[in-house]
Amino acid sequence: MYNATKYLRLSYTSDRANESDSIANQRKYIDEFVKRNPDIKIVNEQVDDGYSGIVFDRPAFKAMLEDIKSGKINCIIVKDLSRLGREYNETFTYLRRVFPALGVRFIAINDNIDTAKEAVTGDISVSFKGVMNDEYCRDISVKVRTALNIKRKNGDYVGAVPVYGYKKADDNKNQLVIDEYAAQVVKDIFKMRTDGYSAERIANELNRLAVLSPREYKKDNNISLPTGGYCDKENSKWSATTVIRILKDEIYTGKLIQGKCGKPNYKVKEYVKRNADEMFVTENAHEAIIGRQDFELVQKIMRIDTRTSPKKNELHLFSGILICGCCGNRMTRKTVTHNGEKYFYYYCPTGKKNGCTGGNMIKETDLVNCVTDSIKGHIRNVASLNALIGGINNNAINKDMCNKISVQIGEVQKQLDKTSEYKSTLYENYISGILNKEDYKTLNNSYSKDKKRLEDALKQLETELDECRNNTSKKLQWIERFKAFENIDKIDRNIVIRLIECIHIYDKTHIQIAFNFKDEYAQTLAALSEYREVV
Repeated sequence: MYNATKYLRLSYTSDRANESDSIANQRKYIDEFVKRNPDIKIVNEQVDDGYSGIVFDRPAFKAMLEDIKSGKINCIIVKDLSRLGREYNETFTYLRRVFPALGVRFIAINDNIDTAKEAVTGDISVSFKGVMNDEYCRDISVKVRTALNIKRKNGDYVGAVPVYGYKKADDNKNQLVIDEYAAQVVKDIFKMRTDGYSAERIANELNRLAVLSPREYKKDNNISLPTGGYCDKENSKWSATTVIRILKDEIYTGKLIQGKCGKPNYKVKEYVKRNADEMFVTENAHEAIIGRQDFELVQKIMRIDTRTSPKKNELHLFSGILICGCCGNRMTRKTVTHNGEKYFYYYCPTGKKNGCTGGNMIKETDLVNCVTDSIKGHIRNVASLNALIGGINNNAINKDMCNKISVQIGEVQKQLDKTSEYKSTLYENYISGILNKEDYKTLNNSYSKDKKRLEDALKQLETELDECRNNTSKKLQWIERFKAFENIDKIDRNIVIRLIECIHIYDKTHIQIAFNFKDEYAQTLAALSEYREVV
């Protein structure tokens, strides 16, 4: 009498398209077989529902092996060989080595395999079935990967669980739509960051307000949980790591980046990172939660020195903004106590001993007054520019910008056509003997890089042209950023980080402020000047 396990397996993908391979059908098939074989007694049933036959790291399969080792069972019954596994090498390792060594009888009903009656060591037909099962997996993998890549190229979302702030559309699972509540939390996170909050302080504030972390929010709303997730598994609360991940994710700008990681082939289950040119990027794939300018502002904030004040949670007013005009090093804030009063200065830590010939320390109050006046003056200039634009035909200026972009697109397209033509003739020259192998490889690599560079430039120009034609070009939108601070009396961290790129300090009386959007400012002035000349 054999004590047997009914082993049933069904994968997530192709097996479900075949009703004959359903779990219920496999169970019925085995039960009917056992009725005809009184020497077999069913001890238990092990089911791996939703597990690929390529891998053997399946919970029910491992439990079955433990039962074998403990002596609980000595027979395994499956509907057919593919239920045991589809990967050829490992399947036949168990079939020809592991099971015989453990004294286990293996039965695959449909394939007429019964090791109690005949060994499978030299059976060519069994080996052929194993190869076919393996090839089936390879074919399915290629088809699934191809189908997913087509969707990614079309800008369809193919992920299992949307990132926090989005959900799948009810009528289209491949389209992301905004989850209003979570999206507002994301907006608050970005706002707090631009206001000078550190990632840790943002996390503490969200936990204080009892805002559910992404993982807990999904659980609370019965949303499937991803592996990993955006939060600490230990307590499922907000953490600095969670906040930073959200702040760095471009998906909130409407940009969809897919295929960042992948498996090398269908037999390898570990994911590896892919190169940038292997990813699938779609601009404006869904509605943005965070504007591109605000997103870039936050990235700038995270790149600069954001050390907080001792025993405080906020950043210094000019943290990461001040640069020594001599050596280019970032300047440091220093506290000087005199007659019981504290005074604050900025200085270059490089020092004259290390070759810096910059000026001495500059007082913080003097710097604040100077920068405040400069910001006010620049805002007045921007407001005057805006008034000039408003007094003329704005559509004419926009049309002029569109024409310039169109001309540039034409020039880039010409370069791209020539590069493609040169690249296409390389192989012919190599075959005909005009080029040797080394020259062919060198030139082909060079033309490929040029082609990629031109294609990227063309794509960017086409995006700018679309924005310009829709009258949404950032060349004019940037003005609103400055106008929002027209009536300021004093500056704070938020104003400084939004309006100023950096401040170079040469000495106490010579500083240079580089405002954000300086290129847009110059281009708007140039467009306005050309328009007035034409008029």
